[in-house]
Formats: sequence, structure tokens, C-alpha cells
Amino acid sequence: MLKIWSMKKDQAAAEKKKPKVTAAHIRLQKDMGELQLDRNTTMSFPDPKDRLNFVVAYRPPTGIYRGGEFKFTFAVSQNYPHEAPKVLCTQKIYHPNIDTEGHVCLNILREDWKPVLNIKSIIFGLQMLFLAPNPEDPLNKEAAEHMFNNRGDFEMAVSRTMNGGFLHNIHYDNVHYRD
Repeated sequence: MLKIWSMKKDQAAAEKKKPKVTAAHIRLQKDMGELQLDRNTTMSFPDPKDRLNFVVAYRPPTGIYRGGEFKFTFAVSQNYPHEAPKVLCTQKIYHPNIDTEGHVCLNILREDWKPVLNIKSIIFGLQMLFLAPNPEDPLNKEAAEHMFNNRGDFEMAVSRTMNGGFLHNIHYDNVHYRD
């Protein structure tokens, strides 16, 4: 009888050590299973045990941001998919839809988020911000005005800042990748 009691106690202790699987974990696992990244996009997990926090890196194949590698942290809450993940750009870049703090202006991360959307939807949205920046919905109003008023000069400023240059006394990160 004592042995059965001891086994139940050991089993209860083992259950406490197991990470709790939540609805967010299940949905995220489903999203990741369906995710097919193109060769310009990678995903990594800084802590392999923490699947709710990861990094997505994107290298635009065309456009004014070509040659750069842009990294975003994703923090998925326990309320996912009912709440959008928190997404931040880890580098300081000159972009109309990303401020110097790394906040991203993407409607599906805010008011247009719906539980039917997924990680793939967000990654696609981020890719589109680099292929076709949207100065009509800016987070960095200065960059958006610059893009509207003088597209050629804006493109030169993007190129300069991607190399780790200064613009208006702000130092931007060097985001060029090396193969």
C-alpha cells in the first residue's frame, strides 16, 4: 500500500514539472506546422523550450530595402489567437511603417486582428511592408513625408541608413547581410 502511495506522489510531482499545454500553444503549433517560409525568410527560437517567443528574419529580394536583413521578435500571449502577437523590429531602420523604437504599423497587429489570422498572415504583412512601403499609413511620419515629397532622395536615405548611417542626427543600424 505504501508503494502505491509513493508511486502516486512521484507521478504527481512529474505532472507538475511538465510544461502546461495551453490553447495558445496548440494553435501556434498548428500555425507552425502549416508555415512554409520562402528562402528569404527564416525563423529561430532563442530559447528552444519557449515556443511562444521567436525571431523572424526577412531579406527582401527586390525593392529599396534589398540587401538588408530585418529581424522581428514575436511574443505570443496565452490569449492567442484571440489576441495578436506583439511584433517588434529589433533594428533601428528608416521606414515609414516602422518607428525608431521598432514598433510596426501593420493593421492586422492592431484593429484588424481576427482569430482566423495566423503567424503566416503577419509574416506576409511584414514582407509587404518592405516590398511596398505604405506612406499613407505611417508610424514614422517623417519618413512617410520624405517618401511622398521626394522618392529619389528617400531611396538614397534608406540606402545610407541601411549601411549604419546617420539621418537627422539619428544613427541607424547596419542591416546589410553577408552571405
